Amino acid sequence: MSEQSLTEDSALRSLPMVPTTAGEAALVDESLLTEVVGDPSLSLLGRETARLKTRNWVVSRSLALADVLALNAALLVSELLLSDSSKIGAIDARMEVLFFLLTLPVWLFGAKLYGLYGRDEERWDHSTLDEIMPILHLVTLGTWLSFGSVWLLGFGHPELSKAFVFWALAMAFMLGARTVARFFSRRSVLYIQNAVIVGAGDVGQLLARKLLQHPEYGVNVVGFLDDMPKERDDELGWLTVLGSPDRLPHVVRQFDVERVIVAFSNESHESTLELIRSVRDLDVRIDLVPRLFEVVGPSVSVHSVGGLPLVGLPNLHLSRVHRFIKRTVDLVLAGVGLLLLAPTFIVIALLIKRGSKGPVFFEQVRMGAGERTFQMLKFRTMTVDADDRKHEVAHLNKHLNNGGDPRMFKVPDDPRVTPIGRFLRRYSLDELPQLINVVRGEMTLVGPRPLILDEDRHITEWGRRRLDLKPGMTGPWQVLGRNDIPFAEMVKLDYLYVTDWSLWRDLKLIFQTFPAILRSRSVVY
Repeated sequence: MSEQSLTEDSALRSLPMVPTTAGEAALVDESLLTEVVGDPSLSLLGRETARLKTRNWVVSRSLALADVLALNAALLVSELLLSDSSKIGAIDARMEVLFFLLTLPVWLFGAKLYGLYGRDEERWDHSTLDEIMPILHLVTLGTWLSFGSVWLLGFGHPELSKAFVFWALAMAFMLGARTVARFFSRRSVLYIQNAVIVGAGDVGQLLARKLLQHPEYGVNVVGFLDDMPKERDDELGWLTVLGSPDRLPHVVRQFDVERVIVAFSNESHESTLELIRSVRDLDVRIDLVPRLFEVVGPSVSVHSVGGLPLVGLPNLHLSRVHRFIKRTVDLVLAGVGLLLLAPTFIVIALLIKRGSKGPVFFEQVRMGAGERTFQMLKFRTMTVDADDRKHEVAHLNKHLNNGGDPRMFKVPDDPRVTPIGRFLRRYSLDELPQLINVVRGEMTLVGPRPLILDEDRHITEWGRRRLDLKPGMTGPWQVLGRNDIPFAEMVKLDYLYVTDWSLWRDLKLIFQTFPAILRSRSVVY
């Protein structure tokens, strides 16, 4: 080993390391980092080695394998269910299967064109739910092209019923297989990406907190770059400032950074542009937090005028048609839900009555749409004198500690909660009676968080727009973090939801609610 290598190894071992979980890069003291790796020619952590883009490789290969297995399973089941030997014969059936196997590369190429293998690299929160429409298009086009090709080339005698069965099975199997593939690939240490945030102000620290709260995104923040950072939030733990922004190319090499996030640094516009351009050749993905991000939702459109990009915001008012669609979906799903869950309601009611004295349901006044109050229903999870004892536990409110927000009230391990109540809260079963509120028209399945009057009085001006829609059983607050989200941020999320509403987003939030409930109860995925 050369003398220089020995020196570098000794320096690396001398740096103070922070205990980390698997896949995370250990951080070092900023002054020691500058002293040891100040020379850009040195490379302590990524010494003269090519940086492998393993995240997208792992996910894309897993998804491709899942697609192949799903398509073959769909073909096999459809053949077993509908093959008629008296009609097509064994040779024709084998030819159909052989033709399908020969076209598998075409299916995978089509999936690639639909962007089904690259979105996980581009978006942290990408999920199989986002792929329902692309998969529908792919399977529909592929099924009927294969049907027509087999018929035209004379390889077999395709049946319309078999094509429909294959189409339905291929859709279901691909969605299921992709969900399983993501579940396991995202638990691989190879899925984790190192990221550095340029800007350690309010926005940069907010972004870091969100990434720490969502380990399922697979983003390991190694630190910040900023000349004039704000005081670090206690919730950021061991994250620290690694130096000034002009050290970005060097930090990318040293920490094997694969993602650079620019979040409102104090650098000038020209300096930020130069900084971004300086790492374009380092094979890193760059994300920009947009200005006015509080009003930029998923439905924005990007267009241009003479090469100048413009971000178009959607209309701020829901049309009568959209409101009618939303209400219809509420009535259908809530009505079906009440019918299917009727036995569950009876069992829970008996357990509540057996566990403690008092009514089965708990009613509480909440602020509804259009500034109209209503009585929100829940299964009772506390003792009947819970309100009278609130002053006894007020000092335990978690939002009073560590710079929390006193506008919110949450007591961990609240002694007023009954044993059956703890179980109901653990799995959010106490919220089920709100389906009755939905049928009544007081609530909606997906919407802003229903606030008690003491919380609602703190919302003013533009924040009141959250009441343009009825409060929901679930929504952005419940899916993205619940009690880990500060009050002010909750208001912004509700405002963005109301002003950027779409039916597809509602359906997606409903599906995301179930894993969010499990994840908030110590399940990572």
